[in-house]
Amino acid sequence: MSNTPMAANPLTRAVLEIDEYVSGLGWDRPARLFALVDTARLRSQEPALATQLGLEDGSGTGGLTPIEQDEIPAGKPLDEFLATIAWPDAVAGCALTVERLMLPPSAETQVPENLDEAALAKWVADHPERQEVRMTVAVLRDGTRDSALRLREKDSPTEVLTGADLVPGLAQALSATFEE
Repeated sequence: MSNTPMAANPLTRAVLEIDEYVSGLGWDRPARLFALVDTARLRSQEPALATQLGLEDGSGTGGLTPIEQDEIPAGKPLDEFLATIAWPDAVAGCALTVERLMLPPSAETQVPENLDEAALAKWVADHPERQEVRMTVAVLRDGTRDSALRLREKDSPTEVLTGADLVPGLAQALSATFEE
């Protein structure tokens, strides 16, 4: 976590670490999925992996380590993909980063009626007030959640908004990956 500000809890720190990592890859990237594992447990149960991740020195005690998963299949809707996930017990939580277009609340009254999903997406993409946003949402097995939002036009670590309920629908979809 080189430039990541210190956060109060391990989940927020993990969200900000993921946001910083993905930010370094640039924009216009596909969604990325991460498993969140207890760092101390990882170090004791998987020492070779901990060494590979640079965790052998004792850093991160009591924290969460994000481990990027395989790419999300292109062309598969995100909700359908998430419905196929089952995490092993060693995974304490998961996180997802995704880029989307967003409109300010003032634009809600301008949305034309009766648009299908494709037409609505085109309308939003063509709207002059649209904003590109990267969302990083993380959840733990116990339902704890956190997220970070970064606007493309304010692409700076000091301009990242964090909060538990910024993207509730995505947080709920990620929580569902832990349901039996």
